[in-house]
Amino acid sequence: MKVYSGNDIRNVAVVGHSHSGKTTLISALLHAAKMTPVKGRVEDGSAVTAYDEEEVARRTTMANALAFAEWNGVKINLLDTPGFHMFVHEARAAMLPVEAALIVVNAQIGAEAVTDRVWKYAAEVNLPRIVVMNQIDHPKADSRIGRQKMIELLQEKWGRQVVPVQLPIVDQHGFHGVVDLVTMKAFLYEPDGDGHGEAGKIPEAVAADAKAAHEALVELVAEGKDELMEEFFREGTIPEHHLIGALHEAIREDRIFPVLYASGLRNVGTDHLLDFLKVYAPAPVERGPVAAGGILTPPATAAHASNGEATSMPEDVQEEIVMRRVDDTEPVALYIYKTMTDPFAGRISFFKVVSGMVRTDATVQNYTRQEPERLAHLSIMQGRKAVEVPELHSGDLGAVAKLRVTLTGDTLGDKANEIFIEPVSMPEPAMTYAIEPKTRADEDKLGPALHKLMEEDQMIRFFRDPQTNEFLVAGAGQPHIEAIVSKLKRRYHTEVTLKAPKVPYRETIRGHAEAQGRHKKQTGGHGQFGDCKIRMEPLARGSGIVFVNDIFGGAIPRQFVPAVEKGIHESAARGYLAGYPVVDFKVSLFDGSYHDVDSSEMSFKLAARAAFRKCMELAKPALLEPVMHVEIEAPDEFAGALIGDLNGRRGRVQGMESSGAGTIVRAEVPMAEMLSYGTTLISITQGRGSFHMEMDHYDVVPQLVAEKILATAKKTVQDEAEE
Repeated sequence: MKVYSGNDIRNVAVVGHSHSGKTTLISALLHAAKMTPVKGRVEDGSAVTAYDEEEVARRTTMANALAFAEWNGVKINLLDTPGFHMFVHEARAAMLPVEAALIVVNAQIGAEAVTDRVWKYAAEVNLPRIVVMNQIDHPKADSRIGRQKMIELLQEKWGRQVVPVQLPIVDQHGFHGVVDLVTMKAFLYEPDGDGHGEAGKIPEAVAADAKAAHEALVELVAEGKDELMEEFFREGTIPEHHLIGALHEAIREDRIFPVLYASGLRNVGTDHLLDFLKVYAPAPVERGPVAAGGILTPPATAAHASNGEATSMPEDVQEEIVMRRVDDTEPVALYIYKTMTDPFAGRISFFKVVSGMVRTDATVQNYTRQEPERLAHLSIMQGRKAVEVPELHSGDLGAVAKLRVTLTGDTLGDKANEIFIEPVSMPEPAMTYAIEPKTRADEDKLGPALHKLMEEDQMIRFFRDPQTNEFLVAGAGQPHIEAIVSKLKRRYHTEVTLKAPKVPYRETIRGHAEAQGRHKKQTGGHGQFGDCKIRMEPLARGSGIVFVNDIFGGAIPRQFVPAVEKGIHESAARGYLAGYPVVDFKVSLFDGSYHDVDSSEMSFKLAARAAFRKCMELAKPALLEPVMHVEIEAPDEFAGALIGDLNGRRGRVQGMESSGAGTIVRAEVPMAEMLSYGTTLISITQGRGSFHMEMDHYDVVPQLVAEKILATAKKTVQDEAEE
């Protein structure tokens, strides 16, 4: 395998809405570049970047996958990404290691919800964008008027910088060629062929359109540079050799977003797309220095979280911003952008060579975890297949297997030149399910298996609820969690059952009460005697349980007071209304009596339980529910529908504000009403909204709602008793 320098590498993330044909287009590009003997198909699992068993079964991309094409002296790394809204965080993560985004648009439908989102993500990091109108061979996409209207719609969304650099050749034979508006040459193809076109004459039917589009392109390119404008006005055009360089620069600087046409399914226009990426997509060395965090005073030791994630830096560490050039002469720095678990090779870490040059068997320092790592068998990935290389230069994408502690988001490199690349922030999971192993053997395998999946997918969370004692798994949505369950069964032979998680309700009191608890039992020999009087009163939310000893005069000996307190805490943990913990109250032990022989700690504990139950009857018990602070971001036109839905969920809207992407709605909503909110949000906003929520406080459940909850809880207790 040839080794490429940074000048001869193109890193491209292929992004777009689901079913726009991204994976099929990549398969066509690889076939056109003669990297595969036949064009892979998503349907039968032969596509290079669709190798995961779940993706093949569901026929949808669920995680980033890498392939490369060697084309006329350059290596083009193609990062395939999911287009389903539930996995769009993967597309966002794919934009960090690349220098351009290939926005694939379904030519029959246009820019859809996820297309808009990935465009926004690319804009946030100033990533050059190249638009490909795919599936142009579809009958619904072959109208000239329709194609022109599609360009106008894209310009309305993304600006007038969206400009065609090709025109499709569509006639009675269907889509079988493109006109290059830079060179003003036509390229004709045999559909379902090898993707290689032949230069030919521009057909008369598109000659006039091509001339007008060429002039529009030249004028837009010239706008960015005074010397080009002067040449344009002087000559009436820009010579081809000047235009190529100017267009390359305009794309790199985000002044132009070129539009090309292709059919991944019929393999038309693919060699010309590869040519375009070679000539116009920026090389890694062109993108300028990378801003990274450097350490001036490194800590003597580094603490790490028990789950393998890096903890926050110590307060005594001083940081500075380091600008690291993408250059072989700079110190080595690698950024881990993806982790994959292979049944044979183990954990495979995908990385970008941010700077320097790295060789096989090199030892580098994991800056995030302060551990050395040996890079045995450097590879470049062709889907699942690893192709070994002796070295990788700055800007390239590589992979290495069996690193000891390294995970996604870590930075590695030269020990003496420590830097940190800021990882891509992941959104919070949108849905949580309770997960229950089917057998004891499944229970033993569940934890290790899920942690391996968490290494691959940073959106997965796995934890135990301390109140309900349920194992919980959280993900981006129901299909995501169902895929997790399927992977557990397929890969790790672990079978589980999914259930809606229990809402961690609590109980409290709203009134004052006094009661006496008395425990007396005589069974021969020493008896049992305990007697206590307590006073209960409510406290503010979040106060917990406060116990006060107000005994005077020795009514209860001091050694028995802790037993009374323990009895109160045990009873509160068991609950009164429906078995939920009782919180936010104060108990004052103010009187009682004892027997010199028969009193014991157990007797006073039982007496305290009786007193607690009597007080709860009198103190106006109430049910509390967790209330979440919710932030929803969506386009402006959906704000009214979102607020109406939140009101229907007993939510209280706290405010709204405008953001670059639309409107942010802030609200407080009971957790019980938000368990399946992710699916509803997708439906309301057509997949264009996102939300984040976190626990805020507990509040009293309205009476009508509380009656239903208590009835359900009592029925559950009865059913369990019958079993």
